[in-house]
Amino acid sequence: MSFVFSQTREFEAANEKYSVTFSKGDLALPPARKVVVVACMDARLDPAKALGLEEGDAHVIRNAGGRAVDAIRSLVISQQLLGTREIVLVHHTDCGMLTFSDDSLRQKIRTELGHDADHIAFLPFKDLKASVVDDIKVLQQHPLLLDVPITGYIYHVETGKITKVQ
Repeated sequence: MSFVFSQTREFEAANEKYSVTFSKGDLALPPARKVVVVACMDARLDPAKALGLEEGDAHVIRNAGGRAVDAIRSLVISQQLLGTREIVLVHHTDCGMLTFSDDSLRQKIRTELGHDADHIAFLPFKDLKASVVDDIKVLQQHPLLLDVPITGYIYHVETGKITKVQ
């Protein structure tokens, strides 16, 4: 295994500076805007900045592709225990999830790691807009989720703008 430079020293130094002026330790546990955002983990997307969120405003759940099915456990907790009553999905242009298939990733894992990943659905997609529409349907039909407003957006990594899908 090759050595990779760790970012931990930089993180610790940055946190030291951050914590000196930190003044938000009294924020309430439930999010103030009663909204939960499900977004892709892509480093080019900062959901807080893109949507005008501050600490304490919303739950933000991130995963590869911003896939709804991957966020169900967190969504149930967010709704049932912390009172969120709206869901916003954010997928984005130039997403890595558009670049592979389950079969190709499973083969890569077999070849490079010598393990079988056939039991994992990696949830790639071929159509960005359809992925948002499909994820909204997954949430609307899930028996453990409340009937709340669900809005889907595509974030444009090239411009920082969002486009409403549904």
